[in-house]
Amino acid sequence: MSKFKIGVLDSIAPEGIALLEADPDCTYEVRTGLKGEELRQALNEFDGVIIRSGVKITAEALQGNKRLRAIVRAGVGTDNIDKTAATRLGIVVMNTPSGNTLSTAEHTFALMLALSRNIAAAYQSLCQGRWDRKSYMGTQLADKTLGVVGMGRIGRAVAERALAFEMKVLAYDPFLTEEQATRLGVQRVEKIDDMLPQVDYLTVHTPLTDETRNLIDHDALEKVKPGIRLINCARGGIYNEAALVDGLKSGKIAGVALDVFETEPCTDSPLFGMPGVVCTPHLGASTEEAQTQVAIEGIQLLLAYLKHGEIRHAVNVAAIDPKTLAALRSYLDVAYRLGLFLSQWHDAAIGRCTLTYRGDVADADTNLLTNAFCAGLLERALDEDVNIINAQMLLRERGIELVENRSHDKGAFSSSIAAEVTGGGQTANAAGTVFGQNMPRLVMVDDHRLEAYIDGHLVVFCHQDVPGIIGRVGTVFGQHDLNIAQMAVGRGSDRPGGHAIGVLNLDSPPTTQAVEELMKIPGIERVQPIELPAAGQLPSWLQ
Repeated sequence: MSKFKIGVLDSIAPEGIALLEADPDCTYEVRTGLKGEELRQALNEFDGVIIRSGVKITAEALQGNKRLRAIVRAGVGTDNIDKTAATRLGIVVMNTPSGNTLSTAEHTFALMLALSRNIAAAYQSLCQGRWDRKSYMGTQLADKTLGVVGMGRIGRAVAERALAFEMKVLAYDPFLTEEQATRLGVQRVEKIDDMLPQVDYLTVHTPLTDETRNLIDHDALEKVKPGIRLINCARGGIYNEAALVDGLKSGKIAGVALDVFETEPCTDSPLFGMPGVVCTPHLGASTEEAQTQVAIEGIQLLLAYLKHGEIRHAVNVAAIDPKTLAALRSYLDVAYRLGLFLSQWHDAAIGRCTLTYRGDVADADTNLLTNAFCAGLLERALDEDVNIINAQMLLRERGIELVENRSHDKGAFSSSIAAEVTGGGQTANAAGTVFGQNMPRLVMVDDHRLEAYIDGHLVVFCHQDVPGIIGRVGTVFGQHDLNIAQMAVGRGSDRPGGHAIGVLNLDSPPTTQAVEELMKIPGIERVQPIELPAAGQLPSWLQ
């Protein structure tokens, strides 16, 4: 085997370099600070590169690249890599998601303790020549209640440490079940609002999404327990800065500790200097151990792929054989859309997913199809890039059971995929197929057979199968200037008068007011807007 060449484009821990030195199958060069044309030329000289956050690998930097096979990010975030451009060139992009877990969890606790014991302010008073014990009376963590929003790797590590400090832990995560919470020793809450009046401390470990942005704002301050202390080592923007300032001034908030900010670097904030505030410049992963771990893990990923073709922690899908991808693309799209659909239709925590492949598709690579479903199911909930390489692993890491069934009985269609998710005492299911060559269709929702488009702006509603319902629904949307593009209705049985489900495709997203008016129609039991990709729009890993 000829030697391959690796480029180290950002400074990494020496333990990572030592792995390269010891490997007889590779040569390497350290080239840091590259930009522009110099970077583009360098990327053409290596089979694989490892980076941190310094270098920006853009589409322009990759333009015309004929050699590079893998990019590894020594860390979690891959925002500095154009993954779409890399995928198109067949370049695998991998990251090291577990290396920072313990360091970030420990930093969360460092900030929590600093808030509780006024450490920064007390030290500053000594620097100013004052010995002032009375002004810095603290509070202990034992017997206090901690709220943890987001129970991924870091959230769970924080919860474990809080329990060791004899704290009570309330936890929220859309994928946390009662069984998992019991196993972890924490108390699960249905909604974040449920924990706010109860917790003395609140820490967040979630991505910044439309759902988590401004999670603590002025409205939330009306619900929190007076004297709450807030910690954020996750993403800037989850807490609203203006609300934090007002909460501190009013006394509703006793302390704020931030390691992350909406815009970084941040050297000017109204919070800086306020009593009860401790801030650090994004130090969560800044430990020697974390940097050593991500360097070692990153080099191991790079060597395993270049030497053996092994892919772990990939954030794109370059390794899939193009022929397999082309043959399965339409059903991969259906599976992905079913996952997205059920992530919004099932409104409780998920503990188990069951997938049933029926007909010709049962003979295909169903593992890829299952990963596509998992990618859709997790896409809206996780900060990490989810695709058909890493999705199943991420799902299982959340403690969710995954079951596959295959049947060669074709039923009503030559091929179909049925998915069922259960948890929180609820079950939701849906099935899909492909009409023609590439027209995905929804053919069942909660045991109601129908035929609906599974793209764009959907409104799904459960209703009694009585006259007048559909007309009233159309009237409401007409009054709100919302055009219905398609409509499908499925009965729960062959007899009228029972329950039915309607699926509407709209030309634009439904307004909150329209949804509220639908719920007031007699006979309508549930209304759920669902957002899906437009027809023909594929995720980057399927393009």
